Amino acid sequence: MTENDLPPPDTKRWVMRRKAEVVAGVRSGLISLEEACRRYTLSVEEFLSWQRLIDSHGMRGLRATRLQDYRPGQGVRDRVGAD
Repeated sequence: MTENDLPPPDTKRWVMRRKAEVVAGVRSGLISLEEACRRYTLSVEEFLSWQRLIDSHGMRGLRATRLQDYRPGQGVRDRVGAD
């Protein structure tokens, strides 16, 4: 992995692949967590949530439209109080 594999610093649309590239860049030591957060205007919590979602659910966990299926306390049952 090289710096050319990372998304551009002005990225506005965060698709699964771009999020995964940033996580891979940090994990490989290409870019530090602090630099990634600064470069992409991310909070540490947001980055760590991407990392947890990849670890728990693979890249599919990063799909913005499916977050409620992967994040604890965010499922339909949790929102409406169903059993």
